[in-house]
Amino acid sequence: MTTELTTQRTFTDAADLLAVIQPATGGRRIMDPATGELVGLAPEHTVPDLESAITAARASQPAWGALTHGERSAFLNGAADAVEASAEALAELLSREQGKPLNGPNARFEVGACAAWLRATASFELEPEVLFDDESGRAELHYRPLGVVGAIGPWNWPMMISTWQLAPALRMGNTVVLKPSGNTPLSVLALGHVLNTALPADVLHVVSGHRDVGAVLAAHPDIAKIMFTGSTATGQDIIRSSADTVKRLTLELGGNDAGIVLPDVDPQAIAEDLFWGAFINTGQTCASLKRLYVHEDIYEEVVDALSQVARAMPMGVGIDETNVLGPLQNKAQFEIVANLVQAAKDDGARIVVGGNPETGQPGYFYPTTLVADIKNDNPLVTEEQFGPALPVVKYSTVDEAVEMANGLEVGLGASVWSSDKDKAREVAARIQAGSVWINKHGTVDPRAPFGGAKMSGYGVEFGVEGLKHLGQPQVISY
Repeated sequence: MTTELTTQRTFTDAADLLAVIQPATGGRRIMDPATGELVGLAPEHTVPDLESAITAARASQPAWGALTHGERSAFLNGAADAVEASAEALAELLSREQGKPLNGPNARFEVGACAAWLRATASFELEPEVLFDDESGRAELHYRPLGVVGAIGPWNWPMMISTWQLAPALRMGNTVVLKPSGNTPLSVLALGHVLNTALPADVLHVVSGHRDVGAVLAAHPDIAKIMFTGSTATGQDIIRSSADTVKRLTLELGGNDAGIVLPDVDPQAIAEDLFWGAFINTGQTCASLKRLYVHEDIYEEVVDALSQVARAMPMGVGIDETNVLGPLQNKAQFEIVANLVQAAKDDGARIVVGGNPETGQPGYFYPTTLVADIKNDNPLVTEEQFGPALPVVKYSTVDEAVEMANGLEVGLGASVWSSDKDKAREVAARIQAGSVWINKHGTVDPRAPFGGAKMSGYGVEFGVEGLKHLGQPQVISY
């Protein structure tokens, strides 16, 4: 595996990127989920490749960790410059591999978020904290680098979430070995290549491989911390595999976020924000709105307003500039969504929009689907669908809505929708979730810590608190 920096800093299109990340021979075929066409060939790195990457990252960490926060921040800002210089090429490759359209809150948005998060992470101040300084002495709290951080990313926001992981790890003086999802390796390999045009050699390695590579990374004794975004089941496996080395973990796991609409809202005024809270990235977002609880007094009005927005949103091939919704990224996810919607139909739920995927067409397109008059114990409500199908459940009292929202063993995010912000804050405080938004959903900010409650994981990302989770606390007393 090469560790040398490339001198090329600007890539003009996806083909330009593919030319430098595809293997000279062999490789795994990565297909476009919208068209079924070949996107490119991904290198199949092995466990020995991983070992080489970890060895190189470990050797480079002391010098990287010895730099000041300001020096490392300068490198992150340079990496952001490199991303912006090649933004259109990165977005094109991302759209073709992941399926998300270029426009809307999709591919170009994701690449822009990579640069924004790099810059934001570089800007945070983390000075030693004086715990006390009096006649008894002085104590200071410092944060030291951990060593080599292993990052394992998902396929839904492959570039952005990789940046969420690597940026704070590097800023805190750690080096990083990153394993992308097997569904979207090209995007992350390309991002890593672009970043490495602006970073010192060997502080960032991207290793594309099968599950055995990820398993070795999670258990490796030379990895000080694992950052993982993905399913709760895989997160549990990582917890078990980390036990022998007592490595640190940040886990952002499954969501199934609830939204509660109070009876005082204007349905038309909130409809578009509700829609994007649920259907951003075609519903393939950990913290997207996945079950909506609406008061009986305005239930039909909210369902109708949402259906109007849903019908107006074009879905299709991502590189077509007119589309804002794309396919499911893979066949397995398509089948999950289709089976859950069918379970809702079988249980007597009302399909307001969608629910009728075309057969015999290329691509994993499932139509934007709203499901009304559905029971709260239906699988479409209780299981995370991770796709463009939103169940809308009717409630009578706020207590009932809060009880249903808290009824699952996950708690990544939630939202409350009301014209009375004081009332909304009261309801929000009762919801068991790591983030609760009012009159919006899923709008993460690099300055605000983000993490899950209950089985949605532990540890936080973003902001100064996120930086602290990438450092070893050390108290010096004298």
